[in-house]
Amino acid sequence: MAAQQDLLLCVPYFMLTFTLPAAMGEVVRSHQNLLYDLLFRVSAGAAQHLAQGPRFVGGQIGLVGILHTWGRNLAYHPHIHYLVPAGGLAPATHTWLPARQDFLLPVRALSKIFRGKFRQALVKTDLFSRIPSTLWQQDWVVHCKAVGNGRTALKYLAPYVFRVAIPNRRLVKLENDAELVPTVTFRYRATDTGQPRLCTLSAEAFIHRFLQHVLSKSFVKVRYFGFFAPGCRRRLADLRQQLEREYPEYLGDSQATSEPAESTPEPKLCCPSCGQTLLFQRIIRPTGRCPP
Repeated sequence: MAAQQDLLLCVPYFMLTFTLPAAMGEVVRSHQNLLYDLLFRVSAGAAQHLAQGPRFVGGQIGLVGILHTWGRNLAYHPHIHYLVPAGGLAPATHTWLPARQDFLLPVRALSKIFRGKFRQALVKTDLFSRIPSTLWQQDWVVHCKAVGNGRTALKYLAPYVFRVAIPNRRLVKLENDAELVPTVTFRYRATDTGQPRLCTLSAEAFIHRFLQHVLSKSFVKVRYFGFFAPGCRRRLADLRQQLEREYPEYLGDSQATSEPAESTPEPKLCCPSCGQTLLFQRIIRPTGRCPP
C-alpha cells in the first residue's frame, strides 16, 4: 500500500470494475492464466479506447488494476478493480486534461466495447466454441464510481493483493461427526443487504470453493496501464509535481498543504465512517448572531 501511495496523483479518482458473466465461469476457471490475462488487456483497452474520445477525457488515461476472483460467500466471481485518475494526457503535448469530478466514462457504452473486444480476442483461441452464443447479446457488468482522492479505495483494495479468499476470523465451526459428512460453517455479509449470514458447506465443497481462487505462482494480479505503465514512471513523476501545484486540496497527509501549520488542529481528527485522517481546509466564521 505504501508503494502504491507514491503513485497516487493529487486529483479526483474513480474506481472502474469489469466483471465476467457467470455463464463463462466454468471455462475461465479451467483456463485461468489465459483468460485472466485477456480480462486485464481487454478491459484496460476498452477504457482507453472510450476515454480517448473528445466527448470524454480526450487523451490517455492511467489505470492500476487488481484482479479479484471471489464473492463474499466464496463463490467464483472473477472481476478487476481499476483505480483511475479523473483526467488524462493530451496525445500531442502530454499536458493534463481534467475530467469531471462526478463522471468519467458512460458504463453502458463501455460495457458494449468491453464485450466486443473480449469476443474479438476470444475468437482467436480454441475456447470460443465453448462460450454460449447468447452471452454476446446480453449486457456485461461494468461499474464506475467516484472515490475522492483514491486513498480510501486503495486501502480497500490493498488486502486483495496478498489476502486469501477467507480469513480465519470468518470461520465459525467445523463439525466432523463420524456418522455425518464433515461440514464447515463460515460467516459473510449479504451483498444486497449487508446483513451478516452463515453458510454451511460440506468440507469437500468448502475446499473446492477455496482452491478455485488460488492463482498460479507466476501470475501477476496487479497491473499498470496507460501513463502508470512502468516505462512511463519518469513522465509520471513530472506530472505528479505539476498536479500537486494545481490541486493542493487532494494532497495526502504526508504532503504539505497551503495552510499554515498553526491552523491545523491537534490532535488529528479521524472520520467516524472510513477512519481516515480529516484534513483541515478553513475555518467558517459565523455571519450573524449565534443562536441562544
